[in-house]
Amino acid sequence: MIFLAYALVCLIFGTTFLAIKIGVDAGAPPFLSAGLRFFLAGAILFLWMAWKRKVSFSLLLRKEMILTGATLTFGTFSTLYWAEQYVSSGLAAVLSATGPIMILLMQTTLLRQKAPMHSLYGCIIGLVGVLLLVLPNLSMDVSPLWLIGCAAILIGECCYATGALYSKKVINSMSEVSPIAMNAAQMMYGGAMMFILSLFTEEVHLESFQSFQTIGSLLYLIVIGSMVGHTLFYWLVAKTNPVFPSTWLYISPPIAVGVGVLFYDETVSWITLFGIITIIAGTVLVNAGALRQLIVRRRLRE
Repeated sequence: MIFLAYALVCLIFGTTFLAIKIGVDAGAPPFLSAGLRFFLAGAILFLWMAWKRKVSFSLLLRKEMILTGATLTFGTFSTLYWAEQYVSSGLAAVLSATGPIMILLMQTTLLRQKAPMHSLYGCIIGLVGVLLLVLPNLSMDVSPLWLIGCAAILIGECCYATGALYSKKVINSMSEVSPIAMNAAQMMYGGAMMFILSLFTEEVHLESFQSFQTIGSLLYLIVIGSMVGHTLFYWLVAKTNPVFPSTWLYISPPIAVGVGVLFYDETVSWITLFGIITIIAGTVLVNAGALRQLIVRRRLRE
């Protein structure tokens, strides 16, 4: 059951990048559609947890939920949704896979935590992979918005890294609260912030939400991407540990690139494929120590 849930998490999260791309290409305002996705998914999950009496509404008054929502959801996905207007879903997934590398950089530079050498080498290899993705396109007549889109995703991953480090502290200090309830609360706040951003930056027309592509993308992201995917993720965290389910980040880029090529006519070059492999190798190397511990623990249990 654990490996089935893990396979579903990898498949779901790997396909959400294409679902976002389909929605924004169909004309859905990126910030509004992202706000609808996360606020509705978070609200449904939170109300379900409250109905099951597993969470109190007082959780919504905690400043930790606001700060986590601002970094993990708002900062990460507002940039991703905007950027996917100009970059492919596969490239967006690969750039998003630099999140663990961003976490390592913040741990070593800001928190002054000593990192093992293999993690530092993995960080360098991962950054080389990002350059391999970007450099081939620089020789072409690329729109400046494409470059800004790539930079926006990387900035979003900085927000993700900040939120991940902060949320780890929050989870430890609020151990009596279900991680699923905390995730639902932060998604609600992140979605609400996107509503505010949309109000000041986007012109919303109801016609943009009347196409099959827009509605299908939104429903898939709300139900499958956020509610099912995140619930399975936190179930895996509860049943195993935070390391094992987080390795979906290594699997999602090839899935995202593959579905983009098969179902959305996105193109991929050999250099792009080499860049994908390099980023995955670097990210795995960054977390090699934690993965080794997980394997040893499983063998001891057996």
